[in-house]
Amino acid sequence: MKKFNFRKVLDGLTAASPVGSSGGGSGSGAGGSVHPGGTAGAAGTPREEIQETLTSDYFQICKTVRHGFPYLPTALAFDPVQKILAIGTRTGAIRILGRPGVDCYCQHESGAAVLQLQFLINEGALVSACADDALHLWNLRQKQPAILHSLKFNRERITYCHLPFQSKWLYVGTERGNTHIVNIESFILSGYVIMWNKAIELSTKTHPGPVVHLSDSPRDEGKLLIGYENGTIVFWDLRSKRADLRAYYDEAIHSVAWHHEGKQFMCSHSDGSLTLWNLKSPNRPFQTTIPHGKVQRDGKKPESCKPILKVEYKTCKNSEPFVVFSGGLSYDKPCRRPSLTIMHGKAITVLEMDHPIVDFLTLCETPYPNEFQEPYAVVVLLEKDLIVVDLTQTNFPIFENPYPIDIHESPVTCTEYFADCPPDLIPVLYSVGAKHKKQGYSNKEWPISGGAWNLGMLYKLKTSKVFEKQKVGEGKATAEIVEEDPFAVQMMYWCPESRIFCVAGVSAYVIVYRFSKHEVNTEIASLEVRLQSEVEDIITPEPETNPPFPDASSQLPSLKSLSGSTNTVCLFVCSYFVPLLLSVKARPVRMPPGYQADLVIQLVWVDGEPPQQITSLAVNSAYGLVAFGNCNGLAVVDFMQKTVLLSMGTLDLYGSSDPYQRQPRSPRKSRQFAAEDGMLSSLAPFSFLLINNCLSPFSVVSVKGSRKLSLPTDLKTDLENRENSFSRSRSSSVSSIDRDSKEAITALFFMESFARKNDSAVSSCLWVGTGLGMVIILSLNLPASDDLRHSEPVVVSPSGTVLTLKGAVLTFACLDCMGTLTHQPYEVWRDPHSADDGDKTRKRKLVMHSPSSSQDMGDHQFAVICSEKQAKVFSLPSQTCLYVHNITETSFLLRADVVTLCNSVCLACFCANGHIMTLSLPSLRPLLDMNYLPVTDMRIARTFCFTNEGQALYLSSPTEIQRLTYSQEMCDNLQDMLGDLFTPVETPEAQNRGFLKGLFGGSGQAFDREELFGEATAGKASRSLAQHIPGSGGIEGVRGAAGGVIGDLTRARIALDERGQKLGELDERTASMMASAEAFSKHAHEVMLKYKDKKWYQF
Repeated sequence: MKKFNFRKVLDGLTAASPVGSSGGGSGSGAGGSVHPGGTAGAAGTPREEIQETLTSDYFQICKTVRHGFPYLPTALAFDPVQKILAIGTRTGAIRILGRPGVDCYCQHESGAAVLQLQFLINEGALVSACADDALHLWNLRQKQPAILHSLKFNRERITYCHLPFQSKWLYVGTERGNTHIVNIESFILSGYVIMWNKAIELSTKTHPGPVVHLSDSPRDEGKLLIGYENGTIVFWDLRSKRADLRAYYDEAIHSVAWHHEGKQFMCSHSDGSLTLWNLKSPNRPFQTTIPHGKVQRDGKKPESCKPILKVEYKTCKNSEPFVVFSGGLSYDKPCRRPSLTIMHGKAITVLEMDHPIVDFLTLCETPYPNEFQEPYAVVVLLEKDLIVVDLTQTNFPIFENPYPIDIHESPVTCTEYFADCPPDLIPVLYSVGAKHKKQGYSNKEWPISGGAWNLGMLYKLKTSKVFEKQKVGEGKATAEIVEEDPFAVQMMYWCPESRIFCVAGVSAYVIVYRFSKHEVNTEIASLEVRLQSEVEDIITPEPETNPPFPDASSQLPSLKSLSGSTNTVCLFVCSYFVPLLLSVKARPVRMPPGYQADLVIQLVWVDGEPPQQITSLAVNSAYGLVAFGNCNGLAVVDFMQKTVLLSMGTLDLYGSSDPYQRQPRSPRKSRQFAAEDGMLSSLAPFSFLLINNCLSPFSVVSVKGSRKLSLPTDLKTDLENRENSFSRSRSSSVSSIDRDSKEAITALFFMESFARKNDSAVSSCLWVGTGLGMVIILSLNLPASDDLRHSEPVVVSPSGTVLTLKGAVLTFACLDCMGTLTHQPYEVWRDPHSADDGDKTRKRKLVMHSPSSSQDMGDHQFAVICSEKQAKVFSLPSQTCLYVHNITETSFLLRADVVTLCNSVCLACFCANGHIMTLSLPSLRPLLDMNYLPVTDMRIARTFCFTNEGQALYLSSPTEIQRLTYSQEMCDNLQDMLGDLFTPVETPEAQNRGFLKGLFGGSGQAFDREELFGEATAGKASRSLAQHIPGSGGIEGVRGAAGGVIGDLTRARIALDERGQKLGELDERTASMMASAEAFSKHAHEVMLKYKDKKWYQF
């Protein structure tokens, strides 16, 4: 048993003596680094040799970009000139989308749900109305939108808002039925108020209900249409401050839509009806229809249907108008999916949706409400999707969505982030992903095309295509299906240089993918692995009787046909075959260009116990090996030769080097249940199978209760119990260790390192970390020549080296003698299905170490190991522990990664208490410790990950990914890195209506809102009604644009553009008025000359 020097640990906290040949020294500190004194083995004095450049000034945390679908959407708005879309959510967030890649996220500090959004069309501003009865004005002319003004209503609740085109006065309807008017520029309430009791008739005894609609007449801007919930409609004259007409209907109103001429309007009601009203005869609607109601035989009114929640009435110059509405389906079909109905002439088209409809908007060619609208698309916001329907084609196809907003198509279970991919990889992924475009989409360009940016989804891969389809019971709740989804991805590993991609699934399978530009039709190879182990007090087999590492040459089966024969190699005789959970497709499978399945590895049932979920995964393309482990043991597979090299229980990996001297249990005839954890505890013969046929379909088997396929490494109980389990000292007694019946493999890492103390050169190794803080180094004996790689076996053998840490091991890394990060060996990518099969092209090109390091890697290196509790740096080959840093005593780490930043390297950690920390390497000096994100959800703990150049991400909601940076340089340059939401675009000209149409088609006098609603005429509003709150948007805008002379010139140019645009519009209007006046004068003179000399009786 290994002895610990407790005196030095407790006294000085400055030294720890490495004892014995199996491990390095153990130090302890109170959240700080421990630097052992004396010599540092072969490393000498690393503080003098390695100059660390990173300091705390290099680090700062801030959010950057958010991707995915807005979580719990509630509102929708569109700017038809800028062509950008805004989506509000129940959590107070706003997402602004433009051309593919333009995606901006902003958040209300109150977190109140967004009720409604209104763009100031082509003005670079947005108004949001929230559930806390506050209005906010957002400035979109800066890269990060910010609030300019806020107005908080104190006595009334906001129900509806309307902002006319090119107006600075916002109409606000309230729950009490009143209508207030807000100046957009100053965000001050006007004294002009339309009270509900003045809007309705004096004889009416009941309250009309909340305001559900506000809109000005397209024919006369001085007339305002007000819709009340109980079915009352008021046409209000803003000048005379009285109602021109009132209309009543016996069903509640949900929405109102104008005809562009301003003579008719359409209402949608709670009984599924649409009513069309004419201003000349407001006593009753001149047309009432229930589109989805059944016509009665006796001529009575059709049956009522579900409410039509929204209707839009859009006209076309050369065809019948479009009537688009949501809801209104018949009650006799309760299971029918949510639908959007499009009525065009006599044709009625019902588009069924996969999710409930939140809102929709019809996109039109003109922003002017008094012109032919010419609709061309409908944007439909669903609870979990965004759909755009093409109205220009008779079959109404949808546009293919270019945004990466469908990441929640199946629940996200894990994430990995790569910030420094090879430059040629991104275009390849993009081109291959573009070829997967589905059929049936509209052939037109995506209509939401505003802003300037370039970021999007590159490629999508579905692992379920490898397996046979599983039948899911109909009528099953979606959440229940997700929890039992056997295809859920649990872990991922990607090598960008070799383009090898590996996936571990919740059903205990591993899939190795290779990238190819060519389509192939081939069978998928598969392997089966058995992993089972136990611990018991009785020592039954002698170690030499059952050696933990058999000769690898005896493990190679004759690989004739993976699909036609079953090849089995066992260390012990197998009594029976156990079926798999999933069935790999046995027939040839067509694989399109991109990532193609090369090998499927599955863990099988052993003695009635289901395979345990995979807890660690590593792949190395240069070695041609994939390693994975779970709570039972470790498996190493050669994916080049399609053979299993190692299938071993965790305890057997130690051999004679186990510091706790535990022994594996021998196979026994009787099986017993483990009462503590409720799982079958048994020992299976250590064996592995090579097979391609699956004999039974998927089934969920009960094992002492019900076993559910859960998401990876269920941390729900961990967040409650792991604190206690990992707070115990690693020097606890052997009996307490023996109570842990299973020691999970938690980390794996392939690298070129010194496996033993007496090694003089680096060799291929596999570093294995366990849940008890043990690190085991396995030696990999590869064929001497790469030409023999496909024929000679790879031998995996123990090195005898065991290192110890406190807490489960999370990550490994290797630094060379100069402190530079040493990358893993890799194979340069080559297309496995290339048409040229020559020897030169088929020969592998291997890169065995980082190109930045020298050919001579020195006589020593540093191994960086981080666990849930502490980090250690060892000097190799001496295995001396140079530095120890106890990261946390009261919590535990969820993620740790060794990353590069500013041409240096550091250790980035994310703790369960929400702290993000960075440590220098190799000295483990604390550089950053910020309480950033408390782990309130398992989703965050499962998906948080770091990458190089100071970037990280996590799943902020079930549908959104939040990116952040911990680099001070990136925080400083964030404004320059973000895209532009507002781009200077000229407002389209209004159609020339002609003199006579302008004279007789509308109001005889111009409408001046400023004169009517201004303080001079309307007075001041009550101070207790609403409170004005200045925002920080102006300051942030100046700060964001403060780029010296360039920023000043940009602001000046934008101001001049706006001034020139307004002057140009004024000149055009003046010229139009002069032309109309000249035409009128000419016609009047002609009429005068014609009738000048005629008598009255000659007319």
